[in-house]
Amino acid sequence: MQTSSRLKIIRAEHLGMCFGVRDAIALAHRQACLAPLTVLGDLVHNETVLQDMRARGIRIAQNPSEASTTEVMVTAHGASEKAKVQARLLGLHVTEATCPLVTLAHRALSRLVAEGYYPVIIGKQEHVEVRGMTEDLEEFDVILGETDVARLVGHPKLGLVAQTTQPIERVRNLVAIVRRRFPTSDVRLVDTVCRPTKQRQHAAVELAQQVEVVVVIGGAHSNNTRELVNTCRRYCSRVYQVQTASDMCSDWFDGVRTVGVTAGTSTPDSTIDEVERWLTCLSVPASPRCVLGEVVV
Repeated sequence: MQTSSRLKIIRAEHLGMCFGVRDAIALAHRQACLAPLTVLGDLVHNETVLQDMRARGIRIAQNPSEASTTEVMVTAHGASEKAKVQARLLGLHVTEATCPLVTLAHRALSRLVAEGYYPVIIGKQEHVEVRGMTEDLEEFDVILGETDVARLVGHPKLGLVAQTTQPIERVRNLVAIVRRRFPTSDVRLVDTVCRPTKQRQHAAVELAQQVEVVVVIGGAHSNNTRELVNTCRRYCSRVYQVQTASDMCSDWFDGVRTVGVTAGTSTPDSTIDEVERWLTCLSVPASPRCVLGEVVV
């Protein structure tokens, strides 16, 4: 917690980069020092991190066929075995930066299928992590809301797992709806929501209940950051998502005494610190104002 004469700035108890993201970034940096490297997709969903990678000479390609180096890396979000085999058939050497908790989700899904359960994934169908979990399956369904559950076809055994960054409350609610819809089916959930996501979600709830404004820091395409925003808005009416301090605007904090800060699991510590310094500057006599997205004093 940090206080000033104008604003009390409170950081969430848990926020920012998780170990899976830190490890993936560190591995990419090491590999790039050994040989030219192409990452297959966005290593993490944070533009600040991606800009730093490009500055280090690391290339990014969405498909193995577009790789301009023989050394390629799977992102922290993981990939299907099918995708990795295709890359190797192109003569590429594949290094995995998959988060260990995403790997556990893949294994949980495979076990359910092996035990005869029809696979249902709770998550965003177009998300790279969900694609990685489903591309090796012959049949599956992806659900994110009640309307998706309404479209499900019944099976004697339904096995559910979740995208690792889904809020656990949503997962539990959807499982309950599935059980009500198919009361005679054996519905089994393997909880694959990762611990860092649960910690950040729980901390966001506590934070949003004690401040007037919440600033959520994270990439525009980061699912877990977006979910933090949604969670905070349930408890606080004024919630803003920013990627960096340059997105901040002093008008957001007029008449405000308490502001909370949280951040997604791919947000660097340096970005969080910059946003907090920006907020601290609001207390100096010549308060900063917002001009074309830049802070001036």
